[in-house]
Amino acid sequence: MRAWEVSRPAPIDAGPLEFLERPAPEPGPGQVRVRVSACGVCRTDLHVSEGDLPVHRPRVVPGHEVVGRVDAAGPGAERFATGDRVGIAWLASTCGVCRFCRRGQENLCLRATFTGWDHDGGYAEATVVDERYAYRLPEDIPDDQAAPLLCAGIIGYRALRCTRLPHGGRLGIYGFGGSAHITAQIALAEGASLYVATRSAEARSLAERLGATWVGGDDARPPDPLDASIYFPPVGDLVPAALEALDRGGTLVIAGIHLSDIPALHYSEQLFEERKLRSVTANTRQDGEELLRLAPRLGVEAVTTEYPLEQADRALTDLAHDRVTGAAVLKVG
Repeated sequence: MRAWEVSRPAPIDAGPLEFLERPAPEPGPGQVRVRVSACGVCRTDLHVSEGDLPVHRPRVVPGHEVVGRVDAAGPGAERFATGDRVGIAWLASTCGVCRFCRRGQENLCLRATFTGWDHDGGYAEATVVDERYAYRLPEDIPDDQAAPLLCAGIIGYRALRCTRLPHGGRLGIYGFGGSAHITAQIALAEGASLYVATRSAEARSLAERLGATWVGGDDARPPDPLDASIYFPPVGDLVPAALEALDRGGTLVIAGIHLSDIPALHYSEQLFEERKLRSVTANTRQDGEELLRLAPRLGVEAVTTEYPLEQADRALTDLAHDRVTGAAVLKVG
């Protein structure tokens, strides 16, 4: 099969990915093999490729927004039949016995593993997955719409719920890429007012089309105090300003897996009056199931740019240089 590997983590312009032929994987106990039809391109794939995240599996195949069909099952795998359409997301396994798993916080599992980091992912014609961590996908969601939901959608959804945004509240979104524009649609459908700060002119235009109340540059100050905000960029420089833009009691949620250092905070201006700063770590399977039910019902529609599998390196380069509006998706099968 054809697949991309991270041959040596390095800046994306230096070509850390290698496109090659490798044997199709065989499913082990409790696993199914999935023939990939599409795979979303996530900024986390960029962090794995560039080495922002430490190497967990040498020469790993990136990709954790995987859509495809089951074509083989390992011993004991009975949840899916051959031909079933499934999705594979970031969370690949958990231990089930640590203190976090026992209390329903499997996203914080002490021994969790992840698709496209610990296990080979979807930048390939086939991959394997523990069937307990795959999602059954309805036939009426096209591949290019289903793929971004599997990480961009799930993480944005979890971040939105972590804000505890009051009904009809003012939600700020910093950065407006694949995850943000899906999250924005959910928030708007649920009655929020949306305030978007992002450096991309194309992304600002998209935010306006989706119905944002206010749109500005990445360092612009929203005109109204915000009840909550979600912060997507991988750079910590603007976190103090985002905190300062919150109303009393507001929450800023950092949605990314990697963030550069945050500058020193000024307590009275950025944290006092019960402003809160929190992160989001991975997702639970319940988050994924909820999002996959909710998004079609609310009419969420991802804006996507498609690339053939053989251009995955170009897709990541375009993502790194802000040349993708919405979400990038690899067409594989």
